[in-house]
Amino acid sequence: MCGIAGFINYRKSLAEAESILNLMMTRIHHRGPDDCGLYLEPGMGMGNVRLSIIDLAGGDQPLSNEDGSLWIVYNGEVFNYIELREDLIKKGHRFKTQSDTEVILHMYEEYGTDGLQYLNGQFAFAIWNNIKKECFFARDRAGIRPLFYSEVNGTLVFGSEIKSLFEFPGIKRHFSPEALKETFTFWTTLTPRTLFDGVYELPPGHYAHYINGRLEIKKFWSLRYATTSTRFNGNAADALDQFRYLLSDSVALRLRSDVPVAAYLSGGLDSSATTALIRKVAPAHLNTFSIGFADNVFDETKYQNEVSQYFQTNHKSIICSANNIAEWFPKVIWHSEIPLLRTSPAPMLGLSKLVHDNGIKVVITGEGADEALAGYNIFKETLIRQFWARQPKSKIRPMLLKKLYPYLPNISHASQGMLRMFFGYQLKETDSPVYSHMLRWHNTSNIQKHFTTELNDYLEDYDPVFEYAEMLRPEVEGISSLAKAQLIETNIFMSGYLLSSQGDRMAMANSVEGRYPFLDYRLLEFAASLPDEFKLKGMNEKILLKELMRDELPKSVINRPKQAYRAPIHDAFLGSKMPDYVCDLLSADRIKESEVFNPESVNNLIQKIKTAQIPSEVDNMALVGILSTQLLFNQFVKDFKPLNEQRILKGHVRNKISLNQK
Repeated sequence: MCGIAGFINYRKSLAEAESILNLMMTRIHHRGPDDCGLYLEPGMGMGNVRLSIIDLAGGDQPLSNEDGSLWIVYNGEVFNYIELREDLIKKGHRFKTQSDTEVILHMYEEYGTDGLQYLNGQFAFAIWNNIKKECFFARDRAGIRPLFYSEVNGTLVFGSEIKSLFEFPGIKRHFSPEALKETFTFWTTLTPRTLFDGVYELPPGHYAHYINGRLEIKKFWSLRYATTSTRFNGNAADALDQFRYLLSDSVALRLRSDVPVAAYLSGGLDSSATTALIRKVAPAHLNTFSIGFADNVFDETKYQNEVSQYFQTNHKSIICSANNIAEWFPKVIWHSEIPLLRTSPAPMLGLSKLVHDNGIKVVITGEGADEALAGYNIFKETLIRQFWARQPKSKIRPMLLKKLYPYLPNISHASQGMLRMFFGYQLKETDSPVYSHMLRWHNTSNIQKHFTTELNDYLEDYDPVFEYAEMLRPEVEGISSLAKAQLIETNIFMSGYLLSSQGDRMAMANSVEGRYPFLDYRLLEFAASLPDEFKLKGMNEKILLKELMRDELPKSVINRPKQAYRAPIHDAFLGSKMPDYVCDLLSADRIKESEVFNPESVNNLIQKIKTAQIPSEVDNMALVGILSTQLLFNQFVKDFKPLNEQRILKGHVRNKISLNQK
């Protein structure tokens, strides 16, 4: 795992280019503390900071092919690189390293853009052709690894994180109003937009060519859910056999590493399942890591310990308090680079630090199982609301919703009238392609009432839900309601939030690589082909995974009700003693300074939360969203501190011939 950055069509000297590139790489040094390498030639430069995991001695970047015509910088892992390498050798390619990086380079040389179809992994890379003077970029199918870009004064600038781009002269650091509205609707922006105006991300499953000053972007993969005529036509036993093979093989591939591989263990079904499969593939002693909470409402330590003892893992854990959330939150926002509506990434930052402090670079996690196998409550909620919509006057049907959220007192203790008010939004709009998420997005968009009048006036004619629904309509033709909900959750929430703010960014902040067996593209495609009842039957979710693990895990883990991963909010920021930075950033003067929120409205929200016996989820989300936006404004817009010259990396220049042309 690594970080990459670079620029093309830069019209100043190589010495200046080298200095800027070193600044860009220093900004993302946390992604790769083991080495820093640069490629420079007149008009362009690109670099890599390396977290050494495969071919520790020979895999330094940038790396070239045999004749030096192609150079690559790469962030990620291609897990089937051994098999691909063997095929390439048979075709006459010669290798100088044992790295997966060199395999990607030769795959591109052999197959061009079609080579992406063979790669099983998580990646973002750039390949420079110094003969044709053009660049090829690609990002993995699920969007596990990030890649951002911007254009300024005719120069294309790219990098693994936005903060790296901001080291390039002339790139503006302004919030995009449209991005703010999207984030306070969907929990993230709609790709390719980012929070910052003029800064974009390469969408998951896409590649791009930069030729003659133009960036041409194309899709090479998308997840297609089956229609009635294209669904998996085997029985449940057939599906289980295929699922067992795919998941086991996915885990085995993700254990490939020249450094030790550990696992996150949350105590839930997904991480327990990956732990069970790791022990089957590699029965050697396994390191597992967990995070518990001082507040019992959020804590799953009991189950974590039970699974750890069951598999006799070498287990380490930490306890996270509300004070820890407050302490870590500014760093969380610095790494996330987007407003958050949850504090859940903060414990993940603490957990990755625990992993790093124990000398581990790689962890396997369970993300993706809920999206692929219909594990989230939003899928059940959609079915209940559709059931209720058929008899909208029913008094019994809305009461079913109480069972979904026992951990939310505002819902579990709600009267029938309150349930109708909360869950009844657009109840009869069942034909909408985004029906499953309309209620969530409506509740989230309530936060926009705290925007300034000027911002809301500017955004009055922009309806991101309508635009996304129209864009989605052709994709969901003929698929089930559950499949529609899964597609939305995968395309927006998983890629834009879960794998980014809660995944890549929190792990890489502490130089830790996450690997995700459930996001193997073969498994995603297989799950998308299954009939609904193989994933969700009634209120019983993840049918296949439970069946697969029935004799592999403690019964208590298999049968326990799903507990959403959550973390403290109001106690962290508005408890008995508000942290100094919270008092400062939520003050009227600082709110006015950012020009995003109305100071009076924010103050009313704070007083409401402080006096409420149980603050609502919407108010808690608003608090996190406002505070995180204020932090982002302070960190990136108002006070983006220049790097200390004494701390700047001096990357090893791999391409010394071109450097000597200066």
